[in-house]
Amino acid sequence: MTSIITNNSAIAALDTLRGINNSMQKTQATISSGLKVNSAADNAAYWSIATTMRSDNKALGAVQDAIGMAAAKTDTAYTGLNSAIDVVSAIKTKLVAAREPGVDKDKINKELTELKNQLGSISQSSSFNGENWLYSGSAATQAAGTKQMVGSFVRASDGTVSIKTISYDTSKSVLIDDKTGANGLLTQGTQIMQPNGTGAQVSATYYLVKSAGTAGTGSEILLTSATTNDNLDGMVSAVDSMLKTMTDSAATLGATNSRLTLQNDFIKDLSDTITKGVGRLVDADMNEESTRLKALQTQQQLGIQALSIANSNADNILSLFR
Repeated sequence: MTSIITNNSAIAALDTLRGINNSMQKTQATISSGLKVNSAADNAAYWSIATTMRSDNKALGAVQDAIGMAAAKTDTAYTGLNSAIDVVSAIKTKLVAAREPGVDKDKINKELTELKNQLGSISQSSSFNGENWLYSGSAATQAAGTKQMVGSFVRASDGTVSIKTISYDTSKSVLIDDKTGANGLLTQGTQIMQPNGTGAQVSATYYLVKSAGTAGTGSEILLTSATTNDNLDGMVSAVDSMLKTMTDSAATLGATNSRLTLQNDFIKDLSDTITKGVGRLVDADMNEESTRLKALQTQQQLGIQALSIANSNADNILSLFR
């Protein structure tokens, strides 16, 4: 039946053209944004996952910044401690040189005094962002103790999140403690066994740097013309023991710094992996979308032609009345 009231062909063509236009609008939005899932309406599950993982990736970026800060602190402490080891080694060398007969011990002691001053300078200047892991005293803004450094951001399988930390006990690396001398590697007393001139060994305690606070236990390592060879042997042993302790502390700092570096590399790789994973869920395949857009443009042109043909049916009916 042919009707001038209801044009079924035009209605069908218009409905088809409307669907094509909707598909084109969606495809154009996908191409312009580069995302096949740009909102929850596109795919609620994928959008939710992508949004959560993007948020976690931002948190990982903050973790990288925190690790960089922690690495700077450990680098600063290690650099200072390594320099202090060189100075203490020089002190050990001076003490050994003082063992030679006829050496002016007073002159060597002046060198020792300057080297000790250098140790104080190294300890107090090894500070980063107000934290000093080699010195404790009136100039230190942070007391020695266990420092917690942000190491990772973790999302558990149940959706809960937590921050994991890397710990370092700075009391193991404090060289000079001007509050309590017994807490510093160089201000505390180091007990050793030294000769007593009769072939026997006796206990003796020495400290290298005099604390501004509580004095270290034992005798300060310094030279006078009256210093005996037995005392020198004891001082060398005490300094050597301090060097071993400082070396152990430097090794621990180095291991902590190495772990921070490894963790930072892992966080970078993890962040890249998450970014790629989110991309697989929501990114559009531009080759596919461009092909789809070309096909929809062709369909749109054909739909317009079909609608035009359907609307021309009224003209055909009018010709019957001529």
